[in-house]
Amino acid sequence: MEQNSPDLWISKLPRPFESGHKYSRGHAVIYGSPELTGATRLAAEACARVGAGLVTVLAKPDVATIYRTSLPAHIMVRDDLTWTDPRVNACLYGPGGMPCPVDFDGEMPVVLDASALVDLPDTLSGRFVLTPHEGEFSKLFPDLSGEREEMLRQAVERTKAVILLKGAKTLIGAPDRQFVVNDHASPYLATAGSGDVLAGMITGLLAAGMDPFDAACAATWMHGEAAIRFGPGLVASDLPGLIPSVLASLPGQK
Repeated sequence: MEQNSPDLWISKLPRPFESGHKYSRGHAVIYGSPELTGATRLAAEACARVGAGLVTVLAKPDVATIYRTSLPAHIMVRDDLTWTDPRVNACLYGPGGMPCPVDFDGEMPVVLDASALVDLPDTLSGRFVLTPHEGEFSKLFPDLSGEREEMLRQAVERTKAVILLKGAKTLIGAPDRQFVVNDHASPYLATAGSGDVLAGMITGLLAAGMDPFDAACAATWMHGEAAIRFGPGLVASDLPGLIPSVLASLPGQK
């Protein structure tokens, strides 16, 4: 299993170009939790910081006001869960809870995190990124047992999706790709909300045009690098603000 590092994905990391505009950098949609709004807010801010040109949170009308008053001005909020825009090119379900069922049709990349990791179709495709921790993985695949790597390989073969199995050593697998292990991280990531930030980062890179597997690898490494830079006392809300310095330290990103 290959070690995750910028060498694997740096050449594919999206970079803005002079004639670009916000839609050329991608438009991501995040489905807002009806209760645990902090999880959605963490994901949305990380999604914007990592490179999506525009982030829109879709929420039920009774909680949309919470998002409008608590999210920064650069993140849009709409109170219609059926709203669509042809320029949306990545979406995220699950952080904090589900305001609506997952739409499994369509062609855009989709990240399924936390509450979205239930009742999935037997087979998905490589445009889906699943981000379970150990407990969620066990519930998704109760019939699998053995070493983590082998279980992940079986799960990827079954779903045909990109799967990021979170842990002290995060494993990332995709159909027809070399599996990757990421231990570039910090024990201080074991804090509420850090997974929501990671899901938002993956979504932002997808919106900016990155391949799902490469986006999962890049987001995981940068998420770990941000935590390493901060050190003790880290809480999840510290992470989005660290993303710009992590990006700036990578070759070709200044």
